[in-house]
Amino acid sequence: MLEIPGNIISQISDACEKFADQTAYTLLGRALSYRELDDLSDNLAAYLLKHTQLQSGDRVAIQLPNILQFPIAVLAVFKAGMVVVSTNPEYSEDELEHQLNDSGAKALIVFSGCAKTYLNIQEQTNLEEVIITNIADLHHPLKSSLIHTFARFVGGYRSCLEYPKLQKFRKALSLGEQAKIDCNLKQANAIPLDQVAILQYTGGTTGISKGSMLSHRNLLSNFLQLKTQLGEDCPATESIVVAPLPLYHVYAFTVNMLFSLLMGYHNILIVNPRFISLFIRDIKPYKINIFCGINPLFKKLCEHPEFKKVDFSELSICTTGGMALSKDIADHWHKVTGCRILEGYGMTETSPLVACNTYQDFQTDSIGKALPFTELKVIDQHGLTLAQGEEGELCVRGPQVMQGYWRQPEETANVLDKDGWLRTGDIASIDAFGNLKIIDRLKDMIIISGFNVYPMEIESMVALYPGVKDAVVIGVKNSEGIEQVKLIVVSGDPALSTDALLNFCKRKLSAYKVPKIIEFRPSLPKSNLGKVLKRQLQLEEAQ
Repeated sequence: MLEIPGNIISQISDACEKFADQTAYTLLGRALSYRELDDLSDNLAAYLLKHTQLQSGDRVAIQLPNILQFPIAVLAVFKAGMVVVSTNPEYSEDELEHQLNDSGAKALIVFSGCAKTYLNIQEQTNLEEVIITNIADLHHPLKSSLIHTFARFVGGYRSCLEYPKLQKFRKALSLGEQAKIDCNLKQANAIPLDQVAILQYTGGTTGISKGSMLSHRNLLSNFLQLKTQLGEDCPATESIVVAPLPLYHVYAFTVNMLFSLLMGYHNILIVNPRFISLFIRDIKPYKINIFCGINPLFKKLCEHPEFKKVDFSELSICTTGGMALSKDIADHWHKVTGCRILEGYGMTETSPLVACNTYQDFQTDSIGKALPFTELKVIDQHGLTLAQGEEGELCVRGPQVMQGYWRQPEETANVLDKDGWLRTGDIASIDAFGNLKIIDRLKDMIIISGFNVYPMEIESMVALYPGVKDAVVIGVKNSEGIEQVKLIVVSGDPALSTDALLNFCKRKLSAYKVPKIIEFRPSLPKSNLGKVLKRQLQLEEAQ
């Protein structure tokens, strides 16, 4: 068994003491040191314990973008002995209501830009405490005012002052600072490793979002596994990390929160990576060492002329996860930055990393090997283990695998067996050297005349065609109930035609894989990470 000293609170507290004078996070020019992070999270933890009715074990939803208040809020909840419920600021009213009620959250720390969503459903929830914050609450008052004014005009963000009945973040910090003399925050250092630290909700791209129970052991195990896997590739203390992916997503949480803090890194927070020009402006002053991104973001950055002016001389590691990495985008990124992208595979249910490439053993046709202390197997439809190289459903066992889904024993039993094996729902193969290759999602597979058709293969191929900006493949049934391949395309070229795409597919694909239907759309529905919401497209077809 992987030996883990202490829990998340004790380990991060030790890191804050060790790296006290170093910068932990920077947002729009405001640097937050490890010492400040420790002190401010103490203040907020004391507020939660002394100025609310919350108790140890209660769930606290954190609905914040990538701002300095996010790591402060997370550490405060941990220090108060409570459970973090990571919440997407872009949630609709229905999605937010479901998560707050499903988790049984008693408190919410919310960004002013999305607080209206909560107010519209507040009567349907059981929250006892709501703390609201602006984008730059921790900046100097003058700069904070300028940033907020800009955010209101450019992003349409609202102000805390528009919600007078909600507790202000800065006020909570002030009250907590006065109260912490009577708080024994060190008690949280004794929380058992198997206590739930986070309820991390699944993306909901294939069904109703479920809360994965990730314990202190799960999260710290994944940190140690990744550190061991990277080996000599693991960057040194004080490395500068670009953090554009949302911290409320499990991938960024593990990399830009947990891993970065325990390693003593400096994270450059990007509030909204959709504003590419502002993104590039924020990272230009630094010689960045680590970059964490995803396929669409790599593409947009490489296409922007200003990105080539960023100093990449000390960029030593680039990582991606959450969706497949296109070879053409990976090659373009390498050409622009001089650094190859390490692809990893994981799930919300695995804290999240299961496998990843390293520069010492770089694989272009796989996502690398399983992390240390992680077992993999591929099974058929009957649950029997398949031979090396055969394609089937990937199963994972290791210390990073969740305890189960929150209050959903039947859903848990469907994916997690008594021996600790998690069925991922992904189709994969493992070669003789242990290299893992992800073929597609099991639920997305289309069966045509008895043959398996994997949408990812068609999507990757069509994406290479000139003028195609985006492409997605789904299975649809005709009037006779027979499944067919449908290709939906977002075009960047008005001259791009259905016939041209169809002829291209016929040249590149076996006959049974060629789309029967091709549809052009101006855009595709996507999650906050840029994943296409296939479930939404399939529901449209069913109506």
